[in-house]
Amino acid sequence: MSQFILLEAASSSMFGNIIVVTGAFLILLYLIKKFAWGMITAMLEARAAKINDDIDSAEAARKQAETFAEKREAELAGSRAEASKIISTATDAAHANKSKIVAEASEEARRIKQRANEEIEQSKKEAISGIKGNVADISVKIAEKLIGQSLDASSQTELIDSYLEKMGE
Repeated sequence: MSQFILLEAASSSMFGNIIVVTGAFLILLYLIKKFAWGMITAMLEARAAKINDDIDSAEAARKQAETFAEKREAELAGSRAEASKIISTATDAAHANKSKIVAEASEEARRIKQRANEEIEQSKKEAISGIKGNVADISVKIAEKLIGQSLDASSQTELIDSYLEKMGE
């Protein structure tokens, strides 16, 4: 029985402790709700709002970065296209200049060749004319010695022309 009393005393003491702890806990909850709950919830709400703002800011920054990246890619593509166009234009201009320079050089070579041929022809005519004059003088002197008389101008011309024709053949 003494065990029973001890057990009963221990259980009532334990029951009393549970009531005191529960009462203290309820009073603590009431005090926390009355004095601290508003600040705790405000702090948590402020923290949640800050986190949401940070997430929104990060999302906006990501979208802005994507926009900048797309814009940069578009500008790079435009720059590449412009560079290709410039290179193509320069290549076409170089080919056109090459053709023009070759045509001008060919024309200049043709003119030089023509001028040289004309000069050769002129020199040839001058040489033949000089030779005709020398041959005429020599043949008149030879003819005078052979014939022993002086020839008139028309006779000399006929004799020289026939002589030169024979020499040309």
